[in-house]
Amino acid sequence: MKKVFNGITNFNAMGFKQQFLALAICFSASVAYIDVAQAASPNHNPPALKASAPHVYIVKRGDTLWGIAGKFLSKPWLWPEIWASNPHVKNPHWIYPGDKLLLCTLNGRPLIGVDQGDGCDGVIRRHQGGTSLKPQVRIEMLGNSIPVIPLADIKPWLEHSIVVAPESLTNIPYIVGAADNRVITGAGQTVYARGNGLVVGQRYGVYRQSEPYMLLGADGKKHNAGVELTEVASGLAVGNENDLTTVELTQSYNAEVRRSDYVLPQYNDQLPSLFYPTTANEVTGGGKIIRVQGSIGTAAANSVVTVDRGSLQGAKVGQVFSVYQQGETVKDPKTKEMIKLPSQRVGTLMLFKTFDQLSYGYVLDSALPMKVGAEIQAPTTSDD
Repeated sequence: MKKVFNGITNFNAMGFKQQFLALAICFSASVAYIDVAQAASPNHNPPALKASAPHVYIVKRGDTLWGIAGKFLSKPWLWPEIWASNPHVKNPHWIYPGDKLLLCTLNGRPLIGVDQGDGCDGVIRRHQGGTSLKPQVRIEMLGNSIPVIPLADIKPWLEHSIVVAPESLTNIPYIVGAADNRVITGAGQTVYARGNGLVVGQRYGVYRQSEPYMLLGADGKKHNAGVELTEVASGLAVGNENDLTTVELTQSYNAEVRRSDYVLPQYNDQLPSLFYPTTANEVTGGGKIIRVQGSIGTAAANSVVTVDRGSLQGAKVGQVFSVYQQGETVKDPKTKEMIKLPSQRVGTLMLFKTFDQLSYGYVLDSALPMKVGAEIQAPTTSDD
C-alpha cells in the first residue's frame, strides 16, 4: 500500500487534475487514526467481559484487532471503551506481535493495555497521562502493526477499487490500442492512452468501469450515485505525441487491459488503526447493503459489501454497524391478511473505505447470510 498520486502537482492539463481530484477523489479512505475519546460510545455501564477473557494475552503474528477484542468482549465493537490509550505515544492504538496485553481494572471498569514491565500500575498511569517508570525507545515498521481486520480479505478493494462521480470521467485519458494491435494486453507490453494530462516519467493505474450504482432518489427516480472503477494494471508513461501517451505496463491485477479502460493517477489508502461503534445520529439513517462484492447477492463473514452511505451522509472509515435482515411478508393463516415480520439482526460490518455517497464495508461476523437490501444501523447495548 505504497501508492501515491505520482506527479500530481506536475499535470500539464489543470482541468484533468482539478476535475478528477474534485469529483473522483472526494473520499476519506486515508483516515488512519481515530481518537479514543471520540471513538468511545457513550455507554454508562462498563462493557461486559467474556467469562473466558484472559488476564494476560500475548499478541501473535496473524492476529487482528477485531479478533483480539473478541477474546475479551462479547461486543467487540466496544473495544475503544476499555483500551488503555497512551497519550505519550504518537499512535496509541497500534499493537505489535509480542506485546503483552494486561486485563486491569480502573474504578471498577475493565482496562486493557500493553505491559511495559510495570504491570497494571504502569498501564493505568500511562492511560491517565503519567509517565512510565521505565522509559523505553521502540522502533517498529508500520507494516508490522496488528491490522484491524485481515488485509488479505479486503486488499483488492482497498488498493485497486474506487468509486467516482460519473461526471468526473469526462475528458479522462483512456486506452486506445496496443503496440502490437492486440485487443487485450498485460504486464510487459506497451499501450497507448489518448487524452491530456499524463506526464512522462510518472506512474499511472489503468482502470475498468463496472456497473454504476443506481439508487432511488427522494423524487422516486433512480440516479447514478457513483461508478466503480477497478484497477487492472499499472505502468509508466514513457512518451507523449500530440494527445497520445505511450505507457509501458509493469503490473497486472487479475485482468487484462482493454481499449476504453481509463488511465488515472494511483492513490494511497490505509486501514484505520481502530474501529468504533457508530452513534445513532452520526450517519443518516436508512442505510442498506446495495452490492455484495464477488457474489450475486449474499454476504457472510469476511465478505466485502457496498453500502449506500458515504462521507456526505456522515460515514467514516472505522465505523461499525449492526446489520438487520428485513423481515419477510407473510400471510396470516387465520385472517389471510399480509403482514411484515420484524427485522432480524444478522451480523456486524465495519466501513474500511468511504466515498461521497457510498462506502465499502467488511462483514466482521454473521449469524445468517446477508442479502442485498439488508439494513445497517448503529449498534445498541442489546445487540449480541
